[in-house]
Amino acid sequence: MIFFSLVMPSSARYSANQLPLLELAEVSQAVQKKEISPVELTRACLAQIERLNPELNAFITVTAESALAEAQRAEAEIMRGEWKGPLHGIPLAVKDLAETAGVRTTAASKVLKDYVPATDAQVIRRLKAAGAVLLGKLNLHEFAYGGSGIIGHFGPARNPWNKAHITGGSSSGSAAAVAAGMCYGAIGTDTAGSIRLPAAFCGITGLKPSYGLVSARGIIPLSWSLDHVGPMARTAADVALMLQAIASYDPQDFYSQKFPPVYYPSAMEETTSSLRLGVAPEFWIDLDEEVRSAVDSALAILKTLTAGSQEVHLSTEVDRTVVRCEPYAYHQKYMAQQESDYDPETLRRIGSGSDVTAPQYIAAYRQMLQQRREIAQLYTQVDVILTPTTVTVAPSFTELQAVPDQLRRKELVLLRNTRPFNVYGLPAISVSCGFSKSGLPIGLQMTGAYGTEGTLLALAHAYQKHSDWHTKKPLA
Repeated sequence: MIFFSLVMPSSARYSANQLPLLELAEVSQAVQKKEISPVELTRACLAQIERLNPELNAFITVTAESALAEAQRAEAEIMRGEWKGPLHGIPLAVKDLAETAGVRTTAASKVLKDYVPATDAQVIRRLKAAGAVLLGKLNLHEFAYGGSGIIGHFGPARNPWNKAHITGGSSSGSAAAVAAGMCYGAIGTDTAGSIRLPAAFCGITGLKPSYGLVSARGIIPLSWSLDHVGPMARTAADVALMLQAIASYDPQDFYSQKFPPVYYPSAMEETTSSLRLGVAPEFWIDLDEEVRSAVDSALAILKTLTAGSQEVHLSTEVDRTVVRCEPYAYHQKYMAQQESDYDPETLRRIGSGSDVTAPQYIAAYRQMLQQRREIAQLYTQVDVILTPTTVTVAPSFTELQAVPDQLRRKELVLLRNTRPFNVYGLPAISVSCGFSKSGLPIGLQMTGAYGTEGTLLALAHAYQKHSDWHTKKPLA
């Protein structure tokens, strides 16, 4: 009797050291063509994690054994002709706010350090259905309540471009892991900029989808009304493949919305020549000059790829009543018994919602809904609004920790340009558009109308075809 092997041949094109540095879209095609094995990719990522995570602290939990089992299963399925799609056999990782059955979900807090959920978050179910290999759970700012990534029970993640600098938060580990080649893509969450800020600081691509496009069921919330779940990867093409897998109406998620079906990898290839760009000068106020120069250079390129730009006006000021009140409401179930397990600064932030009255919350919530309706009018004039993602490059830990009482104020400055678009619920993507003289990445933010992820991905992809900032990799 003759037995035929279902094992893929080893890749001859790339060394084990090169594999983690490839883009998701590239390895996806190679896996589909059976040129690279999911097991090879997984082993390469696990080796990268073992080498770099002790210094970068991007992962809280590494699920090496189950990841290799998932990779072996994916390889066998693909060899049998049962390819599930672009994420099949691709090693990814998820922010440790997403509940994972049988794997601890900590939110980077002592409060949940031993919490092992019985069921998966919906986004985890979607990734598993797509055949992705899950490498583990990624670090974050404790309970996602911060833009620095500094505070957490397991210590902060560090920026692969310069370990003395922050990654930004709260999806700190997600950005660090992607930038350092520990995974090909990661899931982040964004309540005020927590996908886009670390994406900008770590030189990767991060998309905050429209509110309700990706289910947040099973995600430990910061603020239900403002939380978004989205993909982080090296390129717009990579992000499009991930979004295709996770974007879906979830009837069991109260906040999930129905959107017209879009195939994002195809939408990304659409022409951008007719797009009208908007530039809001309010987002350029108090901008670091290196950030200004990089974003202006990117804008010059984008004008040649579109119908040009015009000035629009949009305030960076937002009311924080909702985002103060909702975390306080959620954490009541823990605070009575575990108040001492919170970091004192996290506890202070949560407690800031205690003085919000019911009438104040209702008024603020109604105002937010009104703003989400009114913003649609601006998008009758333009298709995409361009802004710097952040006002400065990633600060150092020393700079942010010098005066602890000033940390929150400094975080709010970092989040100034991203925060308004959570209030509006609009899709926004950050792409790398340059580097400071000190070698730190700079991000450009593109924001579209509700449900126009395809347009944003097309513009980001077009820009990345005419620039090479996204191809730069840290020397970690």
